[in-house]
This record gives sequence, structure tokens and C-alpha cells, in this order.
Amino acid sequence: MALKEFDVFIIGTGTAGKTVAYDCAAEGMTVAIADNREYGGTCANRGCDPKKVLVGITEAYKMSKDLEGKGIVNPPKIDWKALQKFKSTFTAAVPAATERDLKKAGIKMYHQSPKFLDENTLSVEGKTVKAKKIVIATGLKPLELKIPGRDYLKISDDFLDLEELPESIVFVGGGYIGMEFAHIAARCGAQVTVIEASDHPLDGFDKDIVSHLTEASEKLGIKFIFNARVSEVKKLQKNYRISYQKGGKTESATARVVFNTAGRVPSIDTLDLEKGNVSFETRLTDGQEKGVSVNEYLQNPSNPNVYSCGDVSASGAPPLTPTSSQEARIVSLNIREGNHTKMDFPPVPSVVFTLPKLATIGLTEEEARKKGYDIAVNYKSVPNWFNAKRINADVYAFKIVEDKKRKLILGAHIIGPEAGEMINLFVLAMCGKLTTENLKAMIFAYPTWGNEIKGML
Repeated sequence: MALKEFDVFIIGTGTAGKTVAYDCAAEGMTVAIADNREYGGTCANRGCDPKKVLVGITEAYKMSKDLEGKGIVNPPKIDWKALQKFKSTFTAAVPAATERDLKKAGIKMYHQSPKFLDENTLSVEGKTVKAKKIVIATGLKPLELKIPGRDYLKISDDFLDLEELPESIVFVGGGYIGMEFAHIAARCGAQVTVIEASDHPLDGFDKDIVSHLTEASEKLGIKFIFNARVSEVKKLQKNYRISYQKGGKTESATARVVFNTAGRVPSIDTLDLEKGNVSFETRLTDGQEKGVSVNEYLQNPSNPNVYSCGDVSASGAPPLTPTSSQEARIVSLNIREGNHTKMDFPPVPSVVFTLPKLATIGLTEEEARKKGYDIAVNYKSVPNWFNAKRINADVYAFKIVEDKKRKLILGAHIIGPEAGEMINLFVLAMCGKLTTENLKAMIFAYPTWGNEIKGML
């Protein structure tokens, strides 16, 4: 059989990989793409999109509970099976639709994770293929906890596909995935425990704003075990026993199901990167991979035929769908036109879809002080503001970090019912370099949540 040769071979069919594939195919290049899982990537199949569908139901439930006795009588109950059926209407068609569109674009598809044989050669589905350019866009996968009983741990994929909600759940890790799932599960009726190695959840977010979420989570019934490291999982008759080290002692918790939400790592271990002379980075603290090394053009320094984009790239950008799209655009341009487009990210917002939502952009107060900025900080808890009061929401707070000299916003951190939408106004302000005085002079529709950002400045 003749050796297959392509102009571009892309590994990964998520947001980043598909973008590069379609762009290059539209330019008349011969393009191939491969994935060892269902086509469409994490976000559409087993990440952001299905999660947000589950969150949507709990939003309706929470609002009705908050307004009980204030016009709402007999708040609704959540039917988990019906919710999962509704969620599947968003995910079930994704793989086939993705393959159909790729085929229509003339892109050759492979259903296996390739392995590098040399700098331009891959082995996939038992075939050897060559490519002038290879793009690694394989995303992230759950971090394996190397503890006894780790095979009993479920992952985020399993939570999103639960046919029935267990009576009790332990989440190992209080990052954004663990916290979002904890809120969904607790509102749907499960007893939830979060075991976290730090002294608070959501490491990297503003601690003051996070404290409001921790308190709200505890009121919801979520139990936190902080400063604890899980050491073993044992199967009992009906439950699992999760042993953890805390304060020099071994303690334990039990639950029907245990989920590993301790973090995610680049999905690169099966690619044989060394054979392709593809460099990758590790974190010095724990030896875990940070991702495929890239320069300012998102090109691998040791193998210039390789580019990387999306969550698997060690670009320094946060692992979010919008940044994956942005990186894919850069890689696509540089493959098609030569290295002319450098990576230059604007301020990137991030939202934790708990209820209340937590949203952030830019520097935290701590980061701004470390960088030496002369800052003004406006930090308030405002559940008495109109929009929170009208839906009887008891958690609403913000912290705005401003550069005193330039009157520019360095960071915005909000917790509240519509924090995820409000943060986008701060994206516009920061990207447009609008001063706080500019924003205060603007007229927003009233009484909207967006109008309230003027009171935050």
C-alpha cells in the first residue's frame, strides 16, 4: 500500500483541531485528522456544553426555592433521568455531525491516537503517514491519582452520564469541575463532600470572593474537608471508604460514588513525542506535564514541523474553549501563511458555573500588589442591591482592582446570579482600555445587572 502523505495532519477533533482542519482544507491543502475518542472534543461531548445544560435546570430550581413564599408556591422537584435525557439532545448528535462536516470538507479521518515515528511521520490505524505539518490539539484528560483503589474513582465523563444520582458523593478536588458538579449534585438531592488539599476551593481565584462561595456551598449542604490528601479508596458492601491524611492523622469518609476531580493534565502520553523530537514541559513541583512546548508562533521549538494549540499547548493561556479557538486561529494562519502571527492574548475571563456563579478577569488583588501596582480596591458584599433583592438572592459580592494612576481596571471578580454575563462588560472595558471614569459616564439600560457595574467602580 502506498504511503499516505498530507500537507497537514491534526491530532484532536475538539474546538482547536477542527478550526485548523477546516481553515487548511479551505485553502486547498490535503488535510487529515485523528481522534481516539468520539469526534467533537471535550467541550461539546463531555465538558462545558452538557455541564451547562445540567446547571440550567438547577438555576430554575434555585430561583424558585429562593422565591418560595414570595409568590412561588410548591417549588419544583428535579427529575434526574429526565434531565439526563434532555442533556443527551445536545450531545448525542455531536460525533456524527462532526464527522459528516469534516468529510464534506474533504478531510481524511482516522479513529485512533497516532504515534510519532520521526519528525514528519506518524503511525495510525496500522498505517504509516507523512505530513509536512503536524498539529497537536489533544486537549487535557483527568489527572490519575496514584493511590491504592484508584480504579474505583469515577471521572467527570461518568458524572455527566450518570443514569441515577447516587445518595452520597465524594469529590476529590475542589477545583472548578469539582465545585460545579458538587453544586449540581447537591441541588439534585445528593449528600456531597469535597475533599481538597488546600485550605480553600478554587485555587487561583480571588480568596475573598471564593470565601462567599464556600459559605454558600456549606449552606447548600456541601461538606468540605480542607488540608486533606486522599491516600486510599476501599470498596465496602454498598459504599466506598475514602481515606485521607489530615493534620498528621488518617481519617476517612464514605460515599456511594467517588469522583476524581483533582485536576487535568495534557493528553500526550500515547503520542511517543520523543520519537518525533517534540519537546514538552513539566511542572517542577510534581513532575506532571504542562503540555507541548511552543514558541510565540505556537510552534514547537525542537520540531518546527509541529504546532500545538488548545489546552494541550504549554502557551501559558488558561485552558478554556475561547482561548483554544484563538490559538487555533494563530496556528492556522502560521501554517498557511508562514510564521507572521504571534500569540498575543487579550485579558481572558473565566466563569465557575456554581450557583451563585463566580466570574473573574485580570489580576487578583494579591497578584496586582506583587507586580508593584499602586492600586485601589473596591470590595463589597451587596445582596441588598436591587437585582439581587428582587429574586431574593443572598450572595452577591464583587472586588474591582484599579490602577490608581491610569484609572484602568486591572482585575474584576464577581460572585452572583449573573456574574458570568457581567464579567463580559469588564472584558470590553479592559480590552478597550476604558478608564473607570469612561465607564461611569456611560448609560446602561436600567434596571439590568449590567447597569450595576457602575456601582462597582
